[in-house]
Amino acid sequence: MLPFTLSICGLDELSGFLNSNVTHVVSILDPDYPAPDGLAKILPENRIVFRFDDATLPQIGRIHPASADIEKLVKWSRSLSNTEVDHLLIHCHAGVSRSTAAAAIILAEKNPGREAQIFEMIDRIRPRNWPNSMMISLADQLLGCGGALNAALRSHHARIATRNPDLAEIIRRHGRAHEIPDDL
Repeated sequence: MLPFTLSICGLDELSGFLNSNVTHVVSILDPDYPAPDGLAKILPENRIVFRFDDATLPQIGRIHPASADIEKLVKWSRSLSNTEVDHLLIHCHAGVSRSTAAAAIILAEKNPGREAQIFEMIDRIRPRNWPNSMMISLADQLLGCGGALNAALRSHHARIATRNPDLAEIIRRHGRAHEIPDDL
C-alpha cells in the first residue's frame, strides 16, 4: 500500500524510532507541548509538525484539527512522491488517535478506494489504535471519498471496541462516546 515503511508511535517511544532508520516524520503535538529534542535529527524538509488537541468535536478551550491541517498533511503526503522516503514515522502523544488518523489519511491519499484495507493496515502497524474521527471526517471530504472513509472508520471502531473494550471505555470517559457504536 506504500512504497516505504510506515511506523506509528507515542512520545515515550519516539527516541527509539529516531535512533533507527527513520527518514521522515509527521509530528502531532498538543498546542503547548515542547518539540521533542530528537526531532532535530530529521532534516527540516523531511518533517512536518502539527499542533492541535486530540479533539473530535469543537470544544471551548481546545484546539481541534481543522481543514487547513488536513490539507497541509495531504499536500505533504503528495510531496513524498518526489522524495526518497525509506521510513515514515508518525507520532502523537500516545500513538493511539491523532497519529493513527494521520497514517490513515496518508494511506487514503495514496490508495483511493481502499478504505477498509487502510484501517486493517493501521491495525497491523499499531494494534492499540483509535483514529481521531474529526481528522478522518475532514479527510473524507477533502479526498472526495463520499463517506467511504468515514464508514470504514466506524466499522474499524466497532472492531476495536469489541476486541479491546478497555480502550473503548477510555475513549468513552474522555468525551468521545459518540465514536463508540451504539450497540456496544
